Amino acid sequence: MKLTVIGSSDAFGSGGRLQTCFHVAWSGGEFLIDCGATSLIGLEREGIDPNGISTIFITHLHGDHFSGLVWWLIHALHVAKRTAPLTVVGPVGIEQRFEAAAEALFPGSTANQRRFDLVFRTYRDFEPLEEQGVRVTPFVVSHPSGATSYALRFEVDGKVLAFSGDTEWVETLLPLANGADLFICECFAFEMEARYHLNWRTIEPNLEKLGARSVLLTHLGPEALANRERMIHPIVAIAEDGLRRDI
Repeated sequence: MKLTVIGSSDAFGSGGRLQTCFHVAWSGGEFLIDCGATSLIGLEREGIDPNGISTIFITHLHGDHFSGLVWWLIHALHVAKRTAPLTVVGPVGIEQRFEAAAEALFPGSTANQRRFDLVFRTYRDFEPLEEQGVRVTPFVVSHPSGATSYALRFEVDGKVLAFSGDTEWVETLLPLANGADLFICECFAFEMEARYHLNWRTIEPNLEKLGARSVLLTHLGPEALANRERMIHPIVAIAEDGLRRDI
């Protein structure tokens, strides 16, 4: 399993980074985890063909994590000429939120005839879901987005990849990350309190409890970026757009 960081910023592009998006290539294909508004830009930079991606898993319904689906649709219709099916998996309400966003930004876009099947599936809290050989378990976290927000644990090719999504500290992060080969963890701040987000001062003392083999910090805001040289631990690295990593 190979991870490519497409976007590692907070919602505001702090540090000139792109919004949240991770690409995973495995023996059975390719999928995305989250699809912020800048995702197509990042895929283009990395030379990744969107038509090769069969599934997009969405953690929660904030624009910097799902709104790239709108541009994805337009690109698939008019540029990529997509014919392969695409499955989007997300919280209950994902299809309705996508359609509302698409119609607000590109009126009439959802009525265009597609040459590909677009299928939406939804999570059930804490229940594993299988999609084209990828097993994902959604863990409920604390981050209001108009629908349930999730952290996701993927089991692929005998490896475990976990992602916190956006959240403040919740105990469900412990079973989410336990034994993961890589835990991608949001770290919006260094020590500043940011409600519904994590900071380094909360993450650092809990690294042993989390029990992941390796941790990759993402979603860094301005204060975290300014203190990145102080966020040091043997199992911790900081995500950068374009980072590639074998898991």
